[in-house]
Amino acid sequence: MAHYDVLVIGAGTSGLMAAISAAEHGATVGVIEKNKFAGRKLLVTGNGRCNVTNNRDKEEIIAHIPGNGRFLYSAFYQYDNYDIMNFFRSKGIALKEEDHGRMFPTTDKSRTIVNALVSILEDLNVDLHTDSPVETVLYEDNQAVGVLLKNGETIHGSRVIISTGGKAMPRTGSTGDGYAWAEKAGHTIKELYPTEVPITSNEPFIQDHVLQGLSLRDMTMSVLNKKNKAVVSHRMDMIFTHLGVSGPAVLRCSMFVLQTMKRDKNGKATLTIDSLPDLSKGELKQKLEQLVKQDGDKSFKNALKPFGPERYLLFGLERLAIDSDRPYKTVTPKEMEGIVGFLKDFRFDVHGSLPIEKAFVTGGGVHTKEVNPKTMESKLMKHLYFTGEILDYNGYTGGYNITGAFITGRIAGMHAAQSVLSS
Repeated sequence: MAHYDVLVIGAGTSGLMAAISAAEHGATVGVIEKNKFAGRKLLVTGNGRCNVTNNRDKEEIIAHIPGNGRFLYSAFYQYDNYDIMNFFRSKGIALKEEDHGRMFPTTDKSRTIVNALVSILEDLNVDLHTDSPVETVLYEDNQAVGVLLKNGETIHGSRVIISTGGKAMPRTGSTGDGYAWAEKAGHTIKELYPTEVPITSNEPFIQDHVLQGLSLRDMTMSVLNKKNKAVVSHRMDMIFTHLGVSGPAVLRCSMFVLQTMKRDKNGKATLTIDSLPDLSKGELKQKLEQLVKQDGDKSFKNALKPFGPERYLLFGLERLAIDSDRPYKTVTPKEMEGIVGFLKDFRFDVHGSLPIEKAFVTGGGVHTKEVNPKTMESKLMKHLYFTGEILDYNGYTGGYNITGAFITGRIAGMHAAQSVLSS
């Protein structure tokens, strides 16, 4: 019967880092993974290129973890995104920076990162037990003591770290197993919800697939509350889909959409698109008025060409009941207002999201008030630690969630090892 100083459940981003950290701090470490190989979800992150972290300062990273990011402050002061970069570079992995501070391996392959982590485990003599699903975590005398595997085998650990992820992307093995083991230890699980997820809409133009497949680049999307004030705005790209809207801006707004819907008695939220964020309404109106002199003989659809994709413009003109073949010089002041309104503030209602299984990230999880933010140890069960997405914090895509996973893993592994070795 195996016994380790530190036993980590889950060989994902945070679990691998927790195991490495514990071993580097002198503990004997075992990792239990139900998949046939480690790092299954890591392999698909960043479209298979693995966006390992983000090159921004602490404050900005935490601002990009809008779901409870403050919980990570204490961890960040012990180990941060620059430490993550130094860790990989010190292991011979070159990184490069792309837009919005995203850091990738220069090979553009997530396999590079997963292979590196696994070979570091081997160098540190960490035992990796793959294809070993856990039945339950064992607790005795108010402390974690090990795990019972589904095959009936027991593995003991003086400290147990649960790094099983959330419920998003279940095909990678994130099926929410860890929540039951946390509850068994007395923990509260904050309601789970999808984040970084495409949004659905019952609007007729969506149901009729009028704009399906159309992308808008570098536009600003905002989520509006009941008073029509923007709850959050993101300037990025988006795409209309057969069910609603998706793309980077939508994923970032999704958590706020779902929160706004929850507060609305009809269960809906309003999104607005500003397709020309560099122009104020006044500046746009001026340009449209100049067009009457310059291109007045052209049809509406040809005169307005510089102001957006043709499909989007034709859709807007149709909504305003303007014949797109009419000469542009016949535009009325009311129509002009309508065009400005459509290009700067096109509002539509949204009614839900794809299910959590289709999300990139899980919101909710183990209540962070029940976890010591300096060590990631449970406040309710001795010798039990949590890392990564099982905890109730969530960030935007772009290297923020993975940063949280690496950091919480690093801190939990270090403190678990130090706690065993000093006892």
